[in-house]
Amino acid sequence: MEKKVIIVGAGPGGLTAGMILANQGYKVEIFEKQNFIGGRTSTFNIDGFTFDLGPTFLMMKNVLENVFIKSGRNIEDYLAIKAIDPLYRIVYGDGKEFYPSTNQSKMIEELNRVFPYNEDNYLRFMEKQKTKFDILFDCLKETYVYPKDLFKKELLKAIPHLGIGKSLFDVLGDYFREDDLKMAFTFQAKYLGMSPWNCPGGYSIIPYTEHADGVHHIMGGFGEITKAMSKVIAEEGGQINLNAPVKELLIEDNRVIGVQLKDGTLHHSDYTIINADFAHAMDNIVRDEHKKKYTRKKLAQKKYSCSTFMIFLGVDKVYDIPHHNIIFSNDYKENVAEISDKKILSEDPSIYVQNAVVTDKSLSPEGKSAIYILVPVANNTSNINWTAERDKFRDKILDTLEKRGGLTDLRKHIVTEKVMTPDYWENEMSVYKGAVFNLAHNIPQMLFFRPHNEFEEFRGCYLVGGGTHPGSGLPTIFESARITSDLIMHKDKINTTALKNQAGSIPPTKEPSHLH
Repeated sequence: MEKKVIIVGAGPGGLTAGMILANQGYKVEIFEKQNFIGGRTSTFNIDGFTFDLGPTFLMMKNVLENVFIKSGRNIEDYLAIKAIDPLYRIVYGDGKEFYPSTNQSKMIEELNRVFPYNEDNYLRFMEKQKTKFDILFDCLKETYVYPKDLFKKELLKAIPHLGIGKSLFDVLGDYFREDDLKMAFTFQAKYLGMSPWNCPGGYSIIPYTEHADGVHHIMGGFGEITKAMSKVIAEEGGQINLNAPVKELLIEDNRVIGVQLKDGTLHHSDYTIINADFAHAMDNIVRDEHKKKYTRKKLAQKKYSCSTFMIFLGVDKVYDIPHHNIIFSNDYKENVAEISDKKILSEDPSIYVQNAVVTDKSLSPEGKSAIYILVPVANNTSNINWTAERDKFRDKILDTLEKRGGLTDLRKHIVTEKVMTPDYWENEMSVYKGAVFNLAHNIPQMLFFRPHNEFEEFRGCYLVGGGTHPGSGLPTIFESARITSDLIMHKDKINTTALKNQAGSIPPTKEPSHLH
């Protein structure tokens, strides 16, 4: 008998689970409150300019490739993916610029230009981190549902590499002396919404994966990923309902048996997957009387990531800067402290700029550019009044980009503009406290101590997305959905390795290639 899976939310995690399960014969139905798919992994268009709403980096491309393979597809039939080199341009407070590359000879040449005498240190970093990556990624791919899972050999082997008691910045200090060089390998903590000085040292595998396997762009924008996933689901007979907000989970005898939509209709299921922002979902679609572990009070006590202030600009010229750009504040450590600890607006913020037109001309009218600007800021546990601060902060960002970012006279070239504050993330995108990278990734909120993929609060209920194991960031969200799908199939005694594969033979899972 065909079993039904209901998925709450059409973000990348829900869509990944949907395409895997639909391919395995489950009846998949997704309910999405927005009028578009993809959640934060979507694109939008203003006056002919196309912008990514959220992610702009694709790391560990093989994870996404394997999701399509597991769904019986070749990714090349759905997406065009292009490697970016240099990885990004880094601008320091003193004006120095650094262009890291995934190409070993280029990277060493660049190190010798900006940070001489670090060639051996870099090669040692890459060698050590490859070993660490192999161990930790095996650990992250495992499920952590029951206390006995704490004794899995993969976790026991990984414990010395998790960085307990050692920050990401500390780990980089084992290889490099110059703080500026360490920053080039630790700003990636922003993917986790954390400070490099607080982020567990185990996450040094993130800069490693960038340098070993590169970063990639999805031609047409990152929303093409979720559009492709929705196409696979439709091909397999699954259904995605837009403008269909879920009012609450239907729960009987501590088991989720389906959902009630806000229009009053009831939909029953054998399994229910929550892809909505975890804390928001617990606060809004689960009645208080059903909650034990994740009450409102307990959710408020958890640690959450930072938020982001976004500016999307359509401009009437093409700037001669790379695809990805990071402009550091003069005092990056203080800037991070203002975001994570003091929770105030920084007078000297750090800024990320995507200038994707240099790679993908389809995103803008000819001779023009879609400029994406992201500024990490405190989440809405702060007392920042964004209504009062929005325009002043926007002007501060544009001042910095015109003076230090290489976007000369930027204001004169703006033809269309959209600004989003943490209030937008919380109120329009249903992100708890506007914390766009979800629950923080500190040790007490990792692995078994993160909300479980097979949700411990209710039977028949599963989680995908950044709020469950392994965590936030596209590759880990894809992995969360793969883990959750495997758990459901295991319940039904489906052999998860014997996959129907319409694309031919299934290659083995690839690890990031080392430098060559």
